[in-house]
Amino acid sequence: MPNIKSAIKRVTTSKKAQDANISQKNEMRTAVKAAKAAVENNADNKQELVNLAVKKIDKAAKSNLIHSNKADRLKSQVMKSK
Repeated sequence: MPNIKSAIKRVTTSKKAQDANISQKNEMRTAVKAAKAAVENNADNKQELVNLAVKKIDKAAKSNLIHSNKADRLKSQVMKSK
């Protein structure tokens, strides 16, 4: 545990950022999984789910949560059989 005031603050802000990043990444993964399932099952709202997944993927890539190549690969997989 840090003793210096600025180090204590840094631990707090790092924890907040980590929680936000994990939350955003989990949302992205959930959206991708839902979109892939909708495409497989030919659901009525598959276009909406694919668009939402692409949006989440782009946002994660923009904030460097995932690499841009991975984002492109995920988007390709989601849109493959649209």
